[in-house]
Amino acid sequence: MEDIDNIEEDECGFSRNYFLAKELGGASKRSAHKLSDIHIVDEQELRETASNIQMKHADEISELMGDYKTMYPKWVFELRCGFGLLMYGFGSKKALIEDFASASLTDYSVVVINGYLPSVNLKQVLLALAELLSELLKCRRKSSGSLSKAQETFPSRSIDDILSFLHDPQSEDKDCFICVVVHNIDGPALRDPESQQTLARLASCSHIRIVASIDHVNAPLLWDKKMVHTQFNWLWHHVPTFAPYNVEGVFFPLVLAQGSTAQTAKTAAIVLQSLTPNAQNVFKILAEYQLSHPDDDGMPTDDLYSASRERFFVSSQVTLNSHLTEFKDHELVKTKRNSDGQECLNIPLSSDALRQLLLDLNQ
Repeated sequence: MEDIDNIEEDECGFSRNYFLAKELGGASKRSAHKLSDIHIVDEQELRETASNIQMKHADEISELMGDYKTMYPKWVFELRCGFGLLMYGFGSKKALIEDFASASLTDYSVVVINGYLPSVNLKQVLLALAELLSELLKCRRKSSGSLSKAQETFPSRSIDDILSFLHDPQSEDKDCFICVVVHNIDGPALRDPESQQTLARLASCSHIRIVASIDHVNAPLLWDKKMVHTQFNWLWHHVPTFAPYNVEGVFFPLVLAQGSTAQTAKTAAIVLQSLTPNAQNVFKILAEYQLSHPDDDGMPTDDLYSASRERFFVSSQVTLNSHLTEFKDHELVKTKRNSDGQECLNIPLSSDALRQLLLDLNQ
């Protein structure tokens, strides 16, 4: 009984204190502080500070990564059996998945989709996959002495036609497939139902295997039962890495930060550094032209091709188009027609940001 009395007394004391605090709070003056009084930090300074935060538990994380590496053979076996691998857990999975691909998927062609980018052109991805598969099948038929089919032309085909080719249930090369790595399949550019339906249909193609990661807590809500169990055919792997989202976070504004010329250039530099050296060199040619011709509508595509070919950065128009597609997907380059009707390429950055970008790339 004594314990019960003590509990009731504590509850009464809490209630009195609560209403007393409300009464005193109501009598106090309102604060004169405003949101505009908050000091806004430069975004570059904020990101640099964040990047200098020391990682803790490095030994434990290294041991955890070692444990994941022992699972690589199992993951390869699951892919061969027709499953899709879905990696989830706290921390960036980008480095882990890329290490898995470079270490254990060397016998297969791998195509990477960066779903964390602001925009992703799935039609271009499907075209690249179809052309790659066509080349793989052609090489196999030549090595086996079989007659090769006529050259496939994909750009004019619809998405349905391309997906049908990638599936091709009549193909004799059942063990020939392409691994598609999708970093952040739940990324902002891929969250719409149409994109997810396209990816699900792609995953169900006989010549395609998917390895993907998710980070959003509501990512599973993107899919219905058929997509999960029949099309993607996911095997869920809990692989927390506790790694910072250094690359993925570049495209998201930081709280209490304001943009700057230096930060805009830094963001573009990080994107370009993820591309091939030849792609970076082609971009430099375009940037240098834009700085020397500030009044032009942009650099004509034909001129860029000629300049890039002279310096051996591209070997054909197809190669240049591949680089340009990457630039456009990353929103680094925009196209427009000049007064003569020529297609011109323009980098949507100020001259100061463009000069800073070239300095960052040359470091």
